[in-house]
Amino acid sequence: MIELKARLNKIEELKRKIEELETVLQNCQIRDRDHIMGEALTQVREVADNLQTLVVQADILSLRYELESDRGQELAWLLWKVKALSIRVRPYM
Repeated sequence: MIELKARLNKIEELKRKIEELETVLQNCQIRDRDHIMGEALTQVREVADNLQTLVVQADILSLRYELESDRGQELAWLLWKVKALSIRVRPYM
């Protein structure tokens, strides 16, 4: 009977340790996820900033080449796509 009670106590102790370890693991996963999300957000903001720079350059180039040739019109279309993309990225800035 004493041996059975000792084993039950040991099982209860192991259950508590498992719960503690699960809590620690969850906390680590949350910190890792938050860190990764923060890094991703930083990179998205950098891309958004670079895209805004491209938009300014696209405006200048589209005015310059829009009417000159078929290639100019193609370039103007691509630059228009860059501008459209910049609008989509604004919420991340």
